[in-house]
Amino acid sequence: MAAASDVSPQSYYIQHHLVHLNNIGEKQGSIAQFEVINYDSIFWSLAMGFIVVFVLWRAARSATAGVPGRFQAFVETLVEMVDTQARSIVPSEATRRFVAPLALTVFLWIVLMNALDLVPVDLMPRIFSWTGLGAEHGDPFYYHRILPTADLNVPMGMSLGVLLLMFYYGIKIKSPGGFVKELFTAPFHAHGFTAVLLAPANFMLNLVEYAAKSVSLGMRLFGNMFAGELVFMLIALLGGAWTGMNGMSVGLGIGHILAGSIWAIFHIMIVLLQAFIFMMLTLVYIGQAHEGH
Repeated sequence: MAAASDVSPQSYYIQHHLVHLNNIGEKQGSIAQFEVINYDSIFWSLAMGFIVVFVLWRAARSATAGVPGRFQAFVETLVEMVDTQARSIVPSEATRRFVAPLALTVFLWIVLMNALDLVPVDLMPRIFSWTGLGAEHGDPFYYHRILPTADLNVPMGMSLGVLLLMFYYGIKIKSPGGFVKELFTAPFHAHGFTAVLLAPANFMLNLVEYAAKSVSLGMRLFGNMFAGELVFMLIALLGGAWTGMNGMSVGLGIGHILAGSIWAIFHIMIVLLQAFIFMMLTLVYIGQAHEGH
């Protein structure tokens, strides 16, 4: 990363907040750099996952057959919503017994991870500074990105999990031989020598289809949350321009509060919508694994 003197304070502020707390202490140099471990993404994604599992466990343990309380009614509403979607998309009852709880967990997990974007971007570095962990520039604790879904590794890792489930159910429903046969015989069905000629094209088209599903699933979530994070950083710059009780600073301060509030309210919809889209596409892709071309 360029030194602070090489760029404007505004650019440096944004560049700084795009660096993860990782094992190299700086921004990774390429999209695929497998030796880099982003500790902040791992911690916050696991923390949100444990919260989801704990909440669902508490709901299942405290469920009663009588009049449900507000917490039980809320969880039952979510379960019914996901189960309804799963029944309309996934044809196999045996598959739904696993996929429906998975979809509910994925939905709530992504909601909580996305909601971390509502936490002020400077809060975690400030906390580290107060504790003495990030008082000096260059200390790896000086960097901290709290939003896991704005880290490409997390959404792509989840989408690869969905891809593996597509392969698993495709092989389970169609048998290994039937799955492999479909890779080479669909979507262009033919017979005899023509089928042999079209086999490479069919195989390449199927590979492209699986890759496109996986990449688009992860990139959609990453792109929306990364853009939202950047907008919050730009809004934070308005408050960072405060120089005292003068007209310019007061105006920027008011703009900071108004823009931040409006964007945070609007972002709640994005948080829920992106989680719902990821959940629905998970169901759709697994449902398609049961179908033949």
